[in-house]
Amino acid sequence: MRLLTPKTKHLKPKIVFLIGPTAVGKSDLALLLAEKLNAEIISCDSMQVYKGMDILSCKPDKDMRRKERHHLLDVVSPEQEFSVAQYRVKAINTVKQIHKRKKIPLFVGGCGLYMSVVVDGIFKQADRDENLRQALYAQAEKFGSGYLHDKLKSVDESAAEKIHPNDTKRIIRALEVYKLTGKPISLLQRERRGLWDKYDIKIFGLNIGRQELYERINSRVEQMFACGLVDEVKKLLRLKLSLTCAQAIGINEIKGFLEGKSTQEEAKELLKKNTRHYARRQLTWFRKDKRIIWLCASKRKDIVARIITGAALITSKGILSARCQIIKQLLS
Repeated sequence: MRLLTPKTKHLKPKIVFLIGPTAVGKSDLALLLAEKLNAEIISCDSMQVYKGMDILSCKPDKDMRRKERHHLLDVVSPEQEFSVAQYRVKAINTVKQIHKRKKIPLFVGGCGLYMSVVVDGIFKQADRDENLRQALYAQAEKFGSGYLHDKLKSVDESAAEKIHPNDTKRIIRALEVYKLTGKPISLLQRERRGLWDKYDIKIFGLNIGRQELYERINSRVEQMFACGLVDEVKKLLRLKLSLTCAQAIGINEIKGFLEGKSTQEEAKELLKKNTRHYARRQLTWFRKDKRIIWLCASKRKDIVARIITGAALITSKGILSARCQIIKQLLS
């Protein structure tokens, strides 16, 4: 049984986010939530927008997509750049279309930056300076990304705290914005406007114990190799990958194996380690956002009930009397 959105005129349209680290179980849970919430799923993943990166990005398979409608998958070629600004435009347009169909947009993924530009907006983009970019990339190549991260820290400590020292692309963008505008990118970002005040947005985060999460990551990597990850990456490497795609976790690890620099088992273990590190970075980002309601991923039925009541899919006057009915529907 589907729970329909209320038609009360004074209520803001609803948007639900289901976020969390990689391998925590978001995609499977999203199918159940989409059914119970009368929702359509919007990917909030920076790699699932690329065609041909199905195994690498753990993209929902065809069966999952047949069960519930998914959006913002397979948007562009891996040879094309796809910016957060482009994602925001497409995501907002998708939200509007889903609301027209009297359904709830359900964002699902682990990209904190994508979530941020939808919920909080994006600052007015500064112009690009290709010469400056090339000079900064040359410095990163010569001295390492940590060198540029130290430069950023000296002009914008707040941005430096949020950007990982190995995230060369975002470090260079932050330095470029500062050079072109004379203002720290963190200051400009605080001036942005998103959907938070226009919609009734609830953000739910999934997490589990670190050891269990790491076991899930290790198991997922094993499954990715079994499903043909090496062949998928081999095909991708024949293309002129965009800068973003080339930085995807799994590309360099498999490339090293294909070039004979490591064994397949070594590539597999390196991918597991780098994915675990990525999961830690995701959690570090999300934990700074106090709006997120955290739930234990291992308590599946409790999660569904809490999200539906937490998203307040009925009017406040009726929520107490209807709560028992909701739980019965969930467990049926």
